[in-house]
Parts: sequence; structure tokens; C-alpha cells
Amino acid sequence: MPRLSVTIVTKDEERDLPGCLESVSFADEVVVVDSLSTDKTREVARAAGAKVFENPWPGDAPQKAFAMEQAGGDWILNLDADERCSPKLQRVLPMIIAEGKADGFDVLFQTHLMGRRARFGGLGGERHLRLFRRDRARYETRQVHGGALVEGRVLPLDAPIIHHPYASLEEYFDKFNRYTSHLARERHLAGRRFSTLSALRWPLGFLKRYVLQLGFLDGYAGYLHASLSGLYDFMKYAKLDDLEREQKRLAGKG
Repeated sequence: MPRLSVTIVTKDEERDLPGCLESVSFADEVVVVDSLSTDKTREVARAAGAKVFENPWPGDAPQKAFAMEQAGGDWILNLDADERCSPKLQRVLPMIIAEGKADGFDVLFQTHLMGRRARFGGLGGERHLRLFRRDRARYETRQVHGGALVEGRVLPLDAPIIHHPYASLEEYFDKFNRYTSHLARERHLAGRRFSTLSALRWPLGFLKRYVLQLGFLDGYAGYLHASLSGLYDFMKYAKLDDLEREQKRLAGKG
């Protein structure tokens, strides 16, 4: 019978981690890689029986790749601390792994915002490649949201991962600032440039999610998601403009 390893990368996740760990207690092993947390994250993980490793944060994809290297299972289920393996996913995972019909699965996400499940605004059918054979997978070299790449057959899986991305706006904007800065640097290194059209990403992103993707049907949560996501899209490029101006300033000094 193929073995399943769950990998989780953490940084100060003592609040969210217990629920995540409880939802994957059926796995053959759980590997937690912690980026020097200052709270009780590591203690929480060890108390739940997880294998705990410490590794300074090298970026999202490199950290997930490091976690996969520590895992001994044939299959990897990668989760974040604010994600949960749903009861349905818990039931079907052993069967899916035993059948071996694919090398990876795009798992359906069920996202909850402001205490309510988001069904629209682009979130209703969201999928991510989170379940895969360890020997057929590798990670992109990205600082933020680095996903797995699988060589072989990838199928959709409708048994969901439940996602609670942020508990408050303060928490959201903490991640917002870090992620948009990383993404701006990635674009700058890749040769991407800011243009006046970049300023339209905020209103157009809002209209896409709130109107075209029916986010208004999720009420205030849908409005908030559309507003913040549009701002997020724009801010990646506003910070890219900052980097370009700083580069020109330094070149002028030379």
C-alpha cells in the first residue's frame, strides 16, 4: 500500500496549525517545516506527532521543496496551516492513492471569508495541485505561491481542501505587504515593467470578481474579496514602479 506524507510549512501558526494537524491525523506521516517561529508552533506540531524541522525562510517554493525532501511517503499532500483536509477528502484519499490512476490531482478548494463560504467571485471553482507522487514532482522557483509541477497525468479531484485564508483584515494586510513586495521583485528580475495600464488592474479586477464572476452574491464577503483582490493586483505593479524608479536613481548616481 503506498504511503501518504502530509507536508506543512509554517511561521508563527500556533492558532491555525492544530486544526490542520487534526484533519490529517489519518496520514502515514506529517512533516512540518518551520521558519523560526517565535510562538509555540513547533511545540504544537510535536505534540500532534508530526516530524518537525527548522529551516530559515528561503521562499515559498524552496521551503515546500525542502519539506518534500524530508518526507518518506510515496504520495505528498501539501497543506498550509490555514487549510483543512475535508471529511470527504479524508475518506477518498486512501482509495485514490491505492488506485494510482494519476500522478497528481488538482484539488478543489472551499474558501471561507468573514465566516462564510465563498461560492462566487472566482473562488467557487478554485483548484490547486496539492496531491501528487513524490517521485514525479518538483517545485517552481518562486518566492510566493510556488506550486508543484508534476510529470505525468494530472486529474481533477472534487473532494475539497477547506481554506480559511485570514481571520482579520490586520492579518490580511500583513500578508498583503510581504507577498506584493516579493511578487514585484520577481517581476522586476524577469524584466517586467510598469505601465499606465497597470493602474487599471484595481478597478478591472474588482469588476471581474464582483460583477462578471458574481461576487455580489456572496454579500459583504464578496465585496470585500473583490475590493482587496483588485488592490492586490494593482499593488504588485505599483511596487514594481517603485523598484524601477529606485534603479534609475542608483544608475544616475553612478
